[in-house]
Amino acid sequence: MSTFNTFAKESTTKLNRAGGEAFALTPELELYTTVVTASLSNKFYETASERIDRIASLVGRCDAHFVAQLAVYARQKMNLRSVPLLLVVELAKVHSGDDLVSRTVEKVIMRADEIMELLSCYQWRNKNNISGTGGNTPKKLGKLSHQIQVGLQRAFNKFDEYQFAKYDRDGLEVKLRDALFLVHPKAKDETQQALFDKIVNRTLETPYTWETELSALGQKVFGSEAAKKDSFAAKWEELIESGKLGYMAMLRNLRNFLLFDISRDKIKDVADRLSDEYEVYCSKQFPFRFLSAYKELKPIANGKTTILLDALEKAVLASAQNIDGFDENSRVLIACDVSGSMRSPICRNSSVENYDVGLVLAMLLKNRCENVVSGLFGDTWKVINLPSSGILSNVDALYAQAGSVGYSTNGFKVIEYLRTNNIIMDKVMMFTDCQMWNSYSTGQTIRKEWDEYKKIAPNAKLYLFDLAGYGAVPLDIVREDVYLIAGWSDRIFEILTAIENGSSAIEMIRKTEI
Repeated sequence: MSTFNTFAKESTTKLNRAGGEAFALTPELELYTTVVTASLSNKFYETASERIDRIASLVGRCDAHFVAQLAVYARQKMNLRSVPLLLVVELAKVHSGDDLVSRTVEKVIMRADEIMELLSCYQWRNKNNISGTGGNTPKKLGKLSHQIQVGLQRAFNKFDEYQFAKYDRDGLEVKLRDALFLVHPKAKDETQQALFDKIVNRTLETPYTWETELSALGQKVFGSEAAKKDSFAAKWEELIESGKLGYMAMLRNLRNFLLFDISRDKIKDVADRLSDEYEVYCSKQFPFRFLSAYKELKPIANGKTTILLDALEKAVLASAQNIDGFDENSRVLIACDVSGSMRSPICRNSSVENYDVGLVLAMLLKNRCENVVSGLFGDTWKVINLPSSGILSNVDALYAQAGSVGYSTNGFKVIEYLRTNNIIMDKVMMFTDCQMWNSYSTGQTIRKEWDEYKKIAPNAKLYLFDLAGYGAVPLDIVREDVYLIAGWSDRIFEILTAIENGSSAIEMIRKTEI
């Protein structure tokens, strides 16, 4: 195991947020699990501000180079957007003397709007009042970190007119023009200088996007609702045919395609793109995005709905192709936590919960295993055998069974079942928020059950997939048979592969180039 994968000496006395036995993590491990499960919104056991403050505190306790690597890993591998920017801002407070921060900024800024978002985050966390030179408002923020400024100067050189115009919006606290004046990027040639001049003069060419096209159409007056529906249907078909409708935009608007009743031919074109393996790979979608779309479409009474549902199954299956599974010689048990605390939305205004994330990741892994038992745990543990194919429909089947196991977090019931039935497993995978406790008050814990189980299955290994990042785990992972993995992306399975090869999550992050 990694030298970072250790605990504080007093860790055995810690209680988790549900009041159960827990073990504290090292600062690096806690920061990792907290960051890769952070959408910076309220959780069941923690508010957004509490999590942000905890991240800030952990940044000060961790090695600066590791923090920088984690920020790049979270952005480029885990496809998170806001939390890597927060890491950079907090790192700039505690680290200076070299160009580590500027190099990190350059790597985490992957979209033009993240320039403005980083400045907004800096303003908020440093309690400065950022504004540009527009109107009669004087320029403020005289104390912008030099290294953040340098990193943003380089970031400005990464984007073209379309990318800038797409995010040059009114209503933002820090606008693109403000950012240009604050950062003072140096144009690399005359063409780019002309582009910067357009930003200053607000003369960027309006980009062709689904938002701008539909917004323009929405300004028109129609003679009837039928005429309006036909016009929007035609516009959606034009956008689809243009090839300029991005994968995420397409995924977000599947419901609209059906509600506006676009043609079957265009629905089939969308389905082909949705299920294309290369498109899926390039889109870098979280697996739960496919589930969210699937849930939205299922109730729609339209003869073309099944075309898109089938495409979503193929898409999420494509996202599983790069997961290293286990052959028939590896006996695997997959257990999904469906407790009440798992029903917390992952971000504001989202219908997706940690519960959903755990189920879809579990079914992705199940698809790649040849000898696997799956089930749910809450008050009790229940085996639910499902086919390997149909990842999203399997999640649907698990939804129907969730209430049958109750809503506590008695994770020990999973191991008790294996022990009392003398079932030998090589790997036990638990998708959970790690807030284990005993609702029966019998004194049993998952740690005690695991110790007893190891007497009949000495080679068994337990993998905790932490979906909430509250900073504690129910077993001491210093031991060689318990491993911790965290996050919402299918990329977490790369860490599983690293563990199988004798590495760890922390060691994998430490290989990230800055």
